Amino acid sequence: MITADKRKAVFLLHQEGMPIRRISRQLRLSRNAVRRIIAQSGQMPQSIRAPALVLDPELLRQLHQDCEGYAQRMMEILREEHGLEVKYSTLTRHLRDLGISVPLSQRCARVPDEPGAEMQHDTSPFKVLIGCERLRLQASLLYLRYSKRRFLQFYPVFDRFHMKCFLHLALMHWGYAPPICVIDNTNLARWRGLGSNAVIIPEMEAFGKAHGFRFLCHAPKHPDRKAGEERSFLTVETNFIPGRTFQSLEDLNCQALDWSTVRLEQRPQGKAGLIPAQAFEHERTFLAQLPRHLPAPYLLLERTGD
Repeated sequence: MITADKRKAVFLLHQEGMPIRRISRQLRLSRNAVRRIIAQSGQMPQSIRAPALVLDPELLRQLHQDCEGYAQRMMEILREEHGLEVKYSTLTRHLRDLGISVPLSQRCARVPDEPGAEMQHDTSPFKVLIGCERLRLQASLLYLRYSKRRFLQFYPVFDRFHMKCFLHLALMHWGYAPPICVIDNTNLARWRGLGSNAVIIPEMEAFGKAHGFRFLCHAPKHPDRKAGEERSFLTVETNFIPGRTFQSLEDLNCQALDWSTVRLEQRPQGKAGLIPAQAFEHERTFLAQLPRHLPAPYLLLERTGD
């Protein structure tokens, strides 16, 4: 867009008798633009816009209900019965502004970031090159929210038994456990219900009690309740897997253990530059210390003879 000052300069130079070609070269404008500005006497063009279409909010709500939310049908009724020619994009924008077409996304309840308050667990699928074969594996990651410590392992299959084994391995490595483990509504730990109404499987509830914590399912469709856990998987994808080679699953898990419990613990985290290893020294006084002799999970296999 040509500014008002440049337009005035074009018109004044033209009044002084300067040729259009020279004005165009000095002010770096096309000759057609110079001619157009001279014809407008150096004034800014007045843009004429059509008056904004006013739609009755109550009418839109009623039509949205009658048409079961289909905006295309609402547009036809507005044109045929009410004489209003409305574009589809304009109609959907009005519906969004009124909050009747798309429900407003509300953030989950904010929880204060306190030392020793909680840990977060989740899994995510990854395709990892093991040797010369690309395998689909499940990454299991445990995240201490306050000190931002992480524990990462990969499994070909992740079931309830592997979940218990992973949590036991991670907590025994740390030696401490917070009172709450935030998870999504996975059926590996949840029996029925969702969110705050979730009922934990007795087996998993007993496992958590033995390790000094209880499971807490966040509200459905609110993964931001464990945002640190979700962000950690992006770090795995962009920082751990690229540029590394893995000869076997055991080699992959050895490197994942070193990366998550050694390298990341000395790396500044976030804008505050928090060092997880240093923050954990403060947080450990708020955590429950686990006994050394805590038994590992096991599967009971029964043999029958014929």
